[in-house]
Amino acid sequence: MMKIKNESRHVKITGSDRIFHGAVAVILTAFLLLVLYPLIYVLSSSFSSGNAVTSGRVMLWPVEFSLNGYQIVFANNSVWTGYMNTIFYTVVGTLINLSLTVLTAYPLSRKTFQGRKFFTIIFMIPMFFGGGLVPTYVLMSNLGLTNTRTVILLSGAISIYNMVLMRTFFQNSIPNELLESAKIDGISDVGYLVRIVLPLSKAIISVITLYYVVGHWNSYFTPLIYLRSREFYPLQLILREILNASKVDATQIQDSAILAKLAGSADVMKYSLIVVATVPVLVIYPFIQKFFEKGVMIGSVKG
Repeated sequence: MMKIKNESRHVKITGSDRIFHGAVAVILTAFLLLVLYPLIYVLSSSFSSGNAVTSGRVMLWPVEFSLNGYQIVFANNSVWTGYMNTIFYTVVGTLINLSLTVLTAYPLSRKTFQGRKFFTIIFMIPMFFGGGLVPTYVLMSNLGLTNTRTVILLSGAISIYNMVLMRTFFQNSIPNELLESAKIDGISDVGYLVRIVLPLSKAIISVITLYYVVGHWNSYFTPLIYLRSREFYPLQLILREILNASKVDATQIQDSAILAKLAGSADVMKYSLIVVATVPVLVIYPFIQKFFEKGVMIGSVKG
């Protein structure tokens, strides 16, 4: 048998290439520090004493380690209620969002779908034009959705931007030959979507899921407008109440030592609230981050 020898090609790196790579590394490192340091500072401040925070002694590591901020936050039973509500809104709302997004994006990705261009235009119009807050509130009120959990789940139940991303992914990444083969085997459209399209779309589904999860977890304005009962409040509104209740009125306190102590406690609690509200999303993100490049970039190559 004749053996074929593969010769590896060596790319010569010039001095200008090294300079360029070094400059890129320096710039990326600088951006990393700009993003990472505020996170480290907030985390360190939340585990520091009030005096250390107000005196500016916290730089990188906790100073005078203390859990007072977290004790104050979690001593409030409303925080746990807000957590449960936020988890409910995030899980159920994301399932509704994904279901509607997939069921809308898939038909619009099929070139054989009658009226495909018309419905695409209809969906695109709300991306640029909206009725505004007052008409939307009146609509929700007339539907009897205000001050209910349903209004959080159904208002903004589908993101047109995410739907366009998923539709484009279906168009560019799922070969038409798969549909033809499935039809020959007698698979229905629903079976083709569930058994073939969705398993091949894990990347874009993961990305869209994270978008919806972060949106629900950080949702603040919609609950503030539509909810009145505290039993329905998500975590963000509960944290807002705690922050407002912890504000110190300097005009009512004459003793500077007491004022500094109260101000320090308020600062520590503020940082603790930030950690409590952001850690769950930060924990989830690394498990989905690997899908970002594949899911978003492939889904946005063509319109």
